Formats: sequence, C-alpha cells, structure tokens
Amino acid sequence: MPERRVTVVSKVGLHARPAALVAKAAAAQPVTITIRKDGTTPVEAGSILGLMTLGAACGDEVVLSAEGDGADEALDHLADLVASELD
Repeated sequence: MPERRVTVVSKVGLHARPAALVAKAAAAQPVTITIRKDGTTPVEAGSILGLMTLGAACGDEVVLSAEGDGADEALDHLADLVASELD
C-alpha cells in the first residue's frame, strides 16, 4: 500500500479551515485516503471530523495511505496540500 510521510505546516495544525480543505481534496480523489499519526488508528482523510480528532498539530508528522488505481497521484496531491500553509 503506498504511503507518504509529511509534516503538517499550518500553524493551527489540521483543525478547522485546514481540515476542511484537506478533507475536500481527499474526498475528490478516486481512492480512499487514510491519515494517521504514528501509534494511532488511521482515520479517513475525507472526513473533517476524523481529521480534527486526529489532533495533528503544526510540526507533527502524519502518514497518508491509499490503495488502488491512482493512489500514488492522489497521495502526492494530498501530501503537497498538508505540507503547505493553509491558515
């Protein structure tokens, strides 16, 4: 299963506006993408609530995973988004 490790850049982490932008982008992908912090259970990246309960703060590393046709491209897109300033 393809994965991408990426550091959260937004000052507020994956909360509120950044979570909404990431969830919208993840939901638009042709594959289901999950996100987790090391040692936690993955949540669906297309869920705003899931992203907010993840508790990913600025500077935290998260792991994005997906499987299926288009997974690599979808993960690259979402990793770029998480690694950018979304505040």
